[in-house]
Amino acid sequence: MADRLGYLKIFGVLIPGMNSVVEPELAMLRVPGVTNQTARHVIAPGLKTPGIEQVMELLLTCSPDALLLGLTTESAEGGLQALASLAETLAEKSGLPVYSGSYASYAALRAIGATKIAVVTPFDDEKNATVVKPQVESQGFEVISIAGTAAPSLEAIAGASDEEIQGVFAAANHPDADAILQLGTALPVVDLVGSLEERTAKTVVACNAALYWQALRESGISDAIQGYGRLLADY
Repeated sequence: MADRLGYLKIFGVLIPGMNSVVEPELAMLRVPGVTNQTARHVIAPGLKTPGIEQVMELLLTCSPDALLLGLTTESAEGGLQALASLAETLAEKSGLPVYSGSYASYAALRAIGATKIAVVTPFDDEKNATVVKPQVESQGFEVISIAGTAAPSLEAIAGASDEEIQGVFAAANHPDADAILQLGTALPVVDLVGSLEERTAKTVVACNAALYWQALRESGISDAIQGYGRLLADY
């Protein structure tokens, strides 16, 4: 029997336990006929995810059509490879498509035709330069500029104010960039994307918005979602 509220799709969302941003941001983007069913998992140093398969098994009991990982892992050495491996494992065990914040963002950049990008993160200059930038460039993009909020801990990322977010986007913005990529699923950006695009005159790919965009589009749902930037409205 079809789910009366999730009659188009049910998305199962796996979120790091301390992350208070992914769930409300994806809720902002929900379209009629799609529901988001969330579960939380442990995240350990090095962005390890012990026990996530057991959490997934419980989430599967509500019969989701796809799994969404509320993770970007560019801040850890080898993080993108680890994320790809995790997504592959979960896909094999669940039999479902699995989307992640990192790889959805790169799919979005390719969809809009961006090759030279500015990057916004919640990290400090050293981590941005030595860990994040090389991993982004490993996906075939040229990082023109990069700036971060330098949050002192993972838990502190969500505390960034509107002014801090606007400031870091202004710092990252570069005339040669085709778009601005925002990484860090705990950095609350989705509701600001429209105003940030106006301020920077650039398309903004926010990782949580990209995650939902990819899940919708690859599920055959083409609804234009207004008010959260060009990606969701036009692609």
